Amino acid sequence: MIHQYKNNGYNIVMDVNSGSIHVVDDVVYDTLAMLREDDGNRYGDESFRSVASALMDKYKEDGVTEEDMRDVFADIKELEENGTLFTRDVYEDGVIDFKKRQTVVKALCLHIAHDCNLACRYCFAGEGEYKGDRSLMSYEVGRKALDFLVANSGSRRNLEVDFFGGEPLLNFDVVKKLVAYGREIEKKEDKHFRFTLTTNGVLLNDEVMEFANREMDNVVLSIDGRKEVHDRMRPFKNGKGSYDLIIDKFKKMAASRKQTKYYVRGTFTHHNLDFVEDVLHLADEGFEQISVEPVVAGPEEPYAISKEDIPAICEGYDRLAAEMLKRKKEGRGFNFFHFMIDLSGGPCVYKRLSGCGSGTEYLAVTPWGDLYPCHQFVGEDKFCLGNVEDGIVKTDICNSFKLCNVYAKEECRNCFAKFYCSGGCAANAYHFHGDINKPYEIGCELQRKRVECAIMLQAAYAEEES
Repeated sequence: MIHQYKNNGYNIVMDVNSGSIHVVDDVVYDTLAMLREDDGNRYGDESFRSVASALMDKYKEDGVTEEDMRDVFADIKELEENGTLFTRDVYEDGVIDFKKRQTVVKALCLHIAHDCNLACRYCFAGEGEYKGDRSLMSYEVGRKALDFLVANSGSRRNLEVDFFGGEPLLNFDVVKKLVAYGREIEKKEDKHFRFTLTTNGVLLNDEVMEFANREMDNVVLSIDGRKEVHDRMRPFKNGKGSYDLIIDKFKKMAASRKQTKYYVRGTFTHHNLDFVEDVLHLADEGFEQISVEPVVAGPEEPYAISKEDIPAICEGYDRLAAEMLKRKKEGRGFNFFHFMIDLSGGPCVYKRLSGCGSGTEYLAVTPWGDLYPCHQFVGEDKFCLGNVEDGIVKTDICNSFKLCNVYAKEECRNCFAKFYCSGGCAANAYHFHGDINKPYEIGCELQRKRVECAIMLQAAYAEEES
């Protein structure tokens, strides 16, 4: 399977199954568009005459000759023989038995606080309480969660723990105690915890910053972009905006971490389809690690992204990619989370095909110790897997998530982005379709565009370095 597209002046050809990326000229691009993947004789005389005739006519003013076309055909055939073009899918058989594979838990999302000091209008957690009572995780529950993680991590040494909410800093004392406990058991069990803190910044102060810089492998700072955009969707409960209170704190936090191992993370909605302005605003404020992503909400919400919004958003991604390339050349580049793709390494193929690991390798823990496939399933009682005391008791649910891969989803099988997307978010699929194997269509469209932009940037950066 190949996928071809044009972006920012680059003709890009993806060989989906091998992961090879080719940047080609117009003649090669058009030749590939005319060759049928299901034609076993696509390099034969008949195919050659048909393609060559059409393109020699199209590029007559450029002086393209029959000899040139024979060279093009020879080059394309060589790429196929080298396994970088028109390769076949050899992975499907390998994921058929995913249900049988042994998995270990490697990451927990600790809901340290089901409470929040903001009233974000799009919050999936319902202002922090996740469809339930406001509550804080006790040290005892958190300790049992870390013990559960270690006990179920097998031989894996590096373990991930996210302090999440609501707003985790409402329960900062417990965060500190759990980190200290984690450091104690690291030595006993030969494990290493990588801690992450997500915060809205309201309670961020020098003490928190010092602690985070010492103990947190990553920090996520919630801000939506421009003041008017941020304040519209992330106000206090009295309606007052929070931008002015947090912006300087976030700048100080980012600077104190030397512009690494953090993200400013925002959400854009139907109300700011010009979200590129928010990304660039954050970049202009000095942030170098930026994530701004589309809201996921039901169509009844006035801020929800609709199918009609997709063209404007895709145009925005193209514009953002071009601006990022321009700024990098000027020496003021920044990273955009959704454009970050590792074309030379990254997770193994089967990991990429099986997704984020929710429900199997990654679990969420409520303040009272219940286990869920991820934070977006919390509050959906049917998805409660067990608890930190007794462990996982609903193995059937875990097995269903093991089978949640691109080959279980008909819409994913022939999608060029399947190796980068991994089939999309199971929670979004469930909340929109009641089925974790039925992808959320708007998310799919936007992800495909992000992948295209990301690959274009990689091609452009490689060209700059050559």
